[in-house]
Amino acid sequence: MEVLSQDNQMLHDSARRYLADHQPVAAFRKLQAETTDLAYDLSAFEQMSELGWMGLILPEKYGGSAFGYRAAGLIAQQLGRNLTALPFTSTAIMAATIMAAAGDAMLAQWGEQIATGKCVMALAHDETTKHQLNPLDASVLAATAIATEQGYRLSGKKQFIIDGYKADRLIITATLDGELALFCVATATDNLQIDKQILMDNRNCATAKFNNLILPKTDLIVQGEMAQNILSKALSAGRAIVAAEQVGIAKEVAARTLDYLNTRKQFGVVIGSFQALQHRAADLYCQIELTASLVATALNALDNEADEAEKLSRAAKAKADRLGKYATEESVQMHGGIGMTNELDLGLFMKRNRVLSEFLGDYACHANWLLADRNI
Repeated sequence: MEVLSQDNQMLHDSARRYLADHQPVAAFRKLQAETTDLAYDLSAFEQMSELGWMGLILPEKYGGSAFGYRAAGLIAQQLGRNLTALPFTSTAIMAATIMAAAGDAMLAQWGEQIATGKCVMALAHDETTKHQLNPLDASVLAATAIATEQGYRLSGKKQFIIDGYKADRLIITATLDGELALFCVATATDNLQIDKQILMDNRNCATAKFNNLILPKTDLIVQGEMAQNILSKALSAGRAIVAAEQVGIAKEVAARTLDYLNTRKQFGVVIGSFQALQHRAADLYCQIELTASLVATALNALDNEADEAEKLSRAAKAKADRLGKYATEESVQMHGGIGMTNELDLGLFMKRNRVLSEFLGDYACHANWLLADRNI
C-alpha cells in the first residue's frame, strides 16, 4: 500500500470522487461516439484546470500549486482508472517541466497559461514511430534549425505527437549549429502542416511537417547542453507519469476482475473460490504493488532532483509496460468469453495501455538502455 502525505491523500481522494462522478468510463465511451477532432471533453478539461490539476508542478508564483510529481502521479493513476482523456502528460507534465526548467522568463510567459488550461502544448520530438534509445543525441535528429537575421528557419518532420492535434503550441526539437535546441511554435504558423492520426484507443496524435518554417527569435526556448538537460528531465517526468497511468489501469482492471470472481458462479459456487484463480489474482495484486512502489520512487526522485531520476523513470516505465500488458490480459482471461466483449470495458483499458506502452519508449527500449548503463 502506498503511504501518502495528508495533502496528497486529500488530492487523491478528491480526484477519485470527481472522476468517478463526472468522468467515468461511460463519459469516454460517449466521447468516442462523438468522434470530435479534440478527442477530449473541453468543458471537463476546463473544470480540471480549475481544480488545479494542470499546475501541479508549477510554482505558485506562476499560477501553479508546486505539489510536485508525486502528486501528479496520483492524478495520473485516477485518469488511468477512468480512461479520462485529458492533455495531462503532454501539457501539465512535459511542457510544464520544460518551461519551469528553462527559467523565470519562460515561466512568466507560459506558466499561468499552462496552469489555467488556456494553452495546450505537446512535445514534438520523435521522428519515427519508435522512441529513440538515446533521445538526447542531436546527431540522430533530422529536423534542423538555421539562424537568420529575424529569427530561425526550421525544417523537418515529427511523428507520434500525443495531444499534438489541435494543440496551441508544439515544443519542437531540432539541431541548431550542431546542438540540440527546443522551440515553442504556434500551431497556426504558416508552413506548419499538422495531420491527425487516430490511435487504437480512439485518441488523437499528430504528425507535423515543416519546411522553411520561419520563427521569431522568441520561439527559441533553449539550446546546447542546457537543452539536453531540460529535455532529459521532461522525458523522465513523462515516463514516470505515463507509468502511473498504467498502474491506474492495472488497478482498475484488477478490481473489476476481483469483483467478477466474487460474483460469477459456476458449478454452484463462486469462481473466486477456485484456488487456481485465487493464485492468479494474488500474483496480479503483488505485481501491481511492486510496480506502484517503483513508480512512486521514480516520482519522488524527480521531486528531489536526484541524479538517478532518469534511470528510475526508465525502470518504472519498463515495469509498468509489463504490468499493464499482464493485468489487462489476465483480466480478460479470468472473465472468460465475456472478457472479449466491447460492452465490458476491459478492451478499452487494454487498448489504452497498448498506446501508453509505445509512448516515450516501450519495455524493450528502456530495458536495453538500462542494460547498457554501466551502473546497472
